[in-house]
Amino acid sequence: MLFSTSTITSILLLAGLASAQTPPGFVPEVSEKLEIIFGDKVVQTAGESLTREETARQPTLGTRDAPLTGESYLWMMIDLDVPGNFQNPSSAPRRTNLHALITGFVPSPTPDDATGIYLLIPPSPSAGPVPYVGPGPPPENPPHPHKYVSLLYETAADFTVTREQVGQTFGFDLAAFVERVGIVDGPMRAGYFNVTG
Repeated sequence: MLFSTSTITSILLLAGLASAQTPPGFVPEVSEKLEIIFGDKVVQTAGESLTREETARQPTLGTRDAPLTGESYLWMMIDLDVPGNFQNPSSAPRRTNLHALITGFVPSPTPDDATGIYLLIPPSPSAGPVPYVGPGPPPENPPHPHKYVSLLYETAADFTVTREQVGQTFGFDLAAFVERVGIVDGPMRAGYFNVTG
C-alpha cells in the first residue's frame, strides 16, 4: 500500500505527539519519560489528570526502562497555566510558576521491589533551593486545567544552585535560568500532569 507524503507526515507528527513527555508547544520537547509517583499513584500517561490532594506531597521520581548512570540530577516542576490576572483570567496571558527546583538527586542502581522503577534518591537534607509546593490552581469558570511539567537534568555531583540564581518563581523563565547556571544539555527526562482548580 502506498501513502501520500501528507499522510506520512501526519503519521509522523502523531507519533511524535504520542511520545512527547512535555505538553504540546513546550520548549524543550522531551521524549524520554520521567516516572512521577505520588504515594501509590503513578502518573501513567503524559497529561493525566490528578487532584490537589493526590499531588500535595513531593513525588518520588525514577525511570522504568533503565537505571540512570549520572552522578547527580536536578529536578524542577513548573506550572504553565497561572492566570496573569486572577480577577479575570481570560484577559491576560497565562504565566509560569516554579513549584520545585531541587538538586542532588542520585540514581538507584537496582529497581524498587514494589514498583520495578529505578528510583532517584532525593538529597537529605533537601538541596533546594526551591522546596516542593503542591499544585493549588484557583477555581475558574469555565474550569481551566493547569499543566505541571517535571524536568530532569543531569548535573555534576558538586553542582549547586543558589536562590538568587533561580530568580522569580512567578513568571519563571526556564531558558534564562538554564543559561544563568551553565546547564549545557537539555533535560534528559520529563513528564507532566494536569490539576484543575
